[in-house]
This record gives sequence, C-alpha cells and structure tokens, in this order.
Amino acid sequence: MYRKSKKRFLELKIMSKDLIVQKTTIIGEDYNTLIDNISTLWVKAKEKAVNAVNTELLEANWQTGKYIVEFEQGGKVRAEYGKQLLVNLAKDLTLKNGRGFSRSNLLYMRKFYLSFPKSETVSHILTWSHYFEILKCDDPLEMQFYMKQCINEGWKVRELKRQMKSCLFQRLALSTDKEGVLALANEGHQVMKPQDIIRDPFVLEFTGLPQKKRYKESELEVALKANMEHFLLELGRGFAFIGRQYQMQIGSRIFKVDMVFYHCILKCYVLIDLKRAEIKHSDIGQMNLYLNYFQTEVCQPDDNPPIGIVLGARKDELLMEYALQGITNQLFVAKYQLYLPKREELQAQLDALLGNEE
Repeated sequence: MYRKSKKRFLELKIMSKDLIVQKTTIIGEDYNTLIDNISTLWVKAKEKAVNAVNTELLEANWQTGKYIVEFEQGGKVRAEYGKQLLVNLAKDLTLKNGRGFSRSNLLYMRKFYLSFPKSETVSHILTWSHYFEILKCDDPLEMQFYMKQCINEGWKVRELKRQMKSCLFQRLALSTDKEGVLALANEGHQVMKPQDIIRDPFVLEFTGLPQKKRYKESELEVALKANMEHFLLELGRGFAFIGRQYQMQIGSRIFKVDMVFYHCILKCYVLIDLKRAEIKHSDIGQMNLYLNYFQTEVCQPDDNPPIGIVLGARKDELLMEYALQGITNQLFVAKYQLYLPKREELQAQLDALLGNEE
C-alpha cells in the first residue's frame, strides 16, 4: 500500500512538473511574440518619423532656395544687393535661428531649387546629405545619374561619395555612345547583358597597395578579398562572391582561377583572373579554358553561359582585338588602376563624345 502511494505521488509530481514546464513554455512563447510585436511597431514608427523629418527638411531646403532665387530676380536694386545676399543671410539667419544657415548651405539650397525647379521631381527616398553631394556635380546628366543610382541601388552617402570620386559616371559613359549616355543619366546603370558589367578601367584605390611598388598578383587578390565590400561596390549591383583560387581538375592537371562570383541579375558565373602587369594573349586562351570547364562541369541547366574577365594593369588594344577574335565565350579584358582617376581628363573625353567641345 505504501509503495503504491509513493509511486502515485511520484507520478503526480512528474505530471505537475510537465504542466509547469508546458505552461512556462506557452507563456514564454506568448511573451516573446509580445516583445516582437512591440519592437516591430516601434521600428516602423521610428522609420516613419525619420522619413517624415527628411521630407520636411528637403521641402524646407527647396523652399529656402526658391525664396532666395525669387528675391534675386526681383529687380535691379535687389540684384545689386544680391552680391552680398548669401553672406548677409548667413549672418542674420544664424543669429535668429541658430546653426544650419552657413553661406555654403544656403548656396546649395539655392542650387537645389535651380536644379529641381519642380518640387515633385525631388525624391524623398534620398536624404539632404545625398543631395548635398549630388549637387556638387556641374553636369545635369551626371547629377541625374547619381540620383538614379542612389535610388536604384540604395547607396548610402559614403558609397555615393566613393563612386563620385572614382568618376563612375564618366567611366560608364565613355563605354557607350551619345544615346547611351542620355539613357545612363535618365535610367541609371542598367545591367541587361554581359557587357554592362564591364568598367574600363576598374578603380581599386581601396586596396591600399602603393601605385609604383612592385607587388604580387596574390597580394592584389588578398587585398581585394580583405576589402570585398568595396570591391563589390566597384563591380556593381548583382555580384555575389563565391570564392578565390577556385580549383579545376582537367585531366591530370589542376588549374586555379583567382576569383569566382555569381551574378544574380544575369544568372551566370563570373570568373576574374588578375594580372599584375600587361595582359598577354596567352591569358585569353587560359580564361577561355576556364569558361569551357565551367560551362560543362559547373553550370546548371538554368544558368546562363559564364563570363570571364581578365583584369590587368595594362593592355595592348590591337593585340587584345586579335586574341579575342573567334572566341565564342563571353570573355572580356579590362584594365585596373590603384588610384582615383583624374576627373578633368575623363570629363574632357566625355565632352568630346557628346559634342560639347567649345
């Protein structure tokens, strides 16, 4: 009798523990859901608040610019006064309202209105910090391009600054014709075909490698991998890093390609081989071998044919033309440089392309 009672007591005790654990689990799940719901609510509320503040700030800056321009256009007396207008405004507005009304800021507010005279053309997706950088462009086409790219690719201000310093607009524009430049400005950089991912040159200043110092190809490769975020920004939208020194066994030999990516928009592999010096014709044949291997051994039925890019410090255009003749694979050669390009030189070439030479 005692043993039966003790056994029953133990059973009841175990059942009680199970119920407590089950109840605690249920309460725990409900509590976690409560936490998640409240957190999500406040994240969205903060986002809405930030967006609302940004909208009001853009509107105020645009309207300020409008007031200044209209005042300047108000007659000869005001035109004379306008020579010192921004200087006087900066002093008086700062005295009355505090910071944010420096002569530089007022100058950009004025340019903001002149560049976007219709307020509905101002995108509230971008912040004033974005516009502050974009307004540094003198060319309306360039300004429009960076605006579109920020919207299309979600660039932060830091990324926008880097792309502007690397003269991305000029580099892309010089690879097309006059109609292509206009499309670039109006639509941003669209990736529709393999040629659209090529920049010539690719700018790799972020690697930190000295321009004139001798370095190994492996050092460049390591530097690119260490700065992959910057490299992906330079390559453009759609690239996903697969790996470096990708091994391929062909017959009894092992081959390695420096870097392999997958392009999510073009739906294909992209192979990059790095050359420290000038690209040789034999480098073309080697990359063609890699592409044939990938097409047969790696690509899935729904993948598009792979793309190969041989990236070197220098290239002989005529030699490359002959080396690429007859190759059916998507194979490209391009230069890279370890320093930011000179904007004036690229702009002069672009002006010549557009027929803007004086």
